Amino acid sequence: MTAAPPPAPLTEPPPVARSSLRRSRTDKVVGGVAGGLAEYSGIDALLWRVGFVALTVAGGSGVLVYLLLWLLMPAGPRRPVDGAPAQPPGPRSPVAGITVAGLLIAVGLLVLVTRYTDLDLGPTGVLATALLVVGLGLVGSSFARGRSPRRGLIAVGAVLSVALLFASTVPWTDGDDDDFGGGMGDRTYRPTSVAEVDDVYRLGAGDLEVDLSEIDLGDRDRPLEVRIEHGAGDLDVTVPEDADVRIDVESGIGEVDLLGRSDGGLFPADDGDGEADLVLTIEHGVGDVEVSRA
Repeated sequence: MTAAPPPAPLTEPPPVARSSLRRSRTDKVVGGVAGGLAEYSGIDALLWRVGFVALTVAGGSGVLVYLLLWLLMPAGPRRPVDGAPAQPPGPRSPVAGITVAGLLIAVGLLVLVTRYTDLDLGPTGVLATALLVVGLGLVGSSFARGRSPRRGLIAVGAVLSVALLFASTVPWTDGDDDDFGGGMGDRTYRPTSVAEVDDVYRLGAGDLEVDLSEIDLGDRDRPLEVRIEHGAGDLDVTVPEDADVRIDVESGIGEVDLLGRSDGGLFPADDGDGEADLVLTIEHGVGDVEVSRA
């Protein structure tokens, strides 16, 4: 009687190869960012594009986040190496689509409430609500059957987190120039007298230069107060050489150089009387801030 052959050893199936996060060369409208996110996450590229539009309408940060991802994400291959689809096999869980749909509905409702009622949540409120919806989707994905959508929802949460960080550091205002806190683009202001100095200088994105070196503050009974609200970009302020300056600054991300110091306070001139002639109040989001004397 011959012995039965030993059973074949059990082998684990090879792990499913995951696609890396790259910009798509085949599914693109502008830079392939949405197509690359779709290939990586399994969430349709159309939903990603609608999401970027919703971020732009809700907080103004959608374009900036898209450009940032465009710069950071490398370009994908021109065609698949083996011709295989980028998505891993298996049935797809509906949680991702439901979560993204709920996110868009929530953002749309909040925008309508903000626009047509007295309740103003601001960009941070809208983005925080969207991030909460994505978090609930991640919780739901742990109980869902089918291919897990967690990786895609984490990618959505990462984009929203970047947008929320930007919105929380930028001083969003209702400036007269534009809805985006004074508009976009580089600006330079060089008033030559106190009468030409604006109470507030606003700019949403771009480099801002405010040169106050030519104004004469000698005959004033009270200090000249100037407020600067700057979202993203470098800020350069020049003050008169003989003026005692008080600077109050709130800055988010970037280096701060206030007449050789990094913190605010009173900066007396060499021949000043120690009482402020000029009071600068600076709210700055992202970029470097420099205040110097003429």
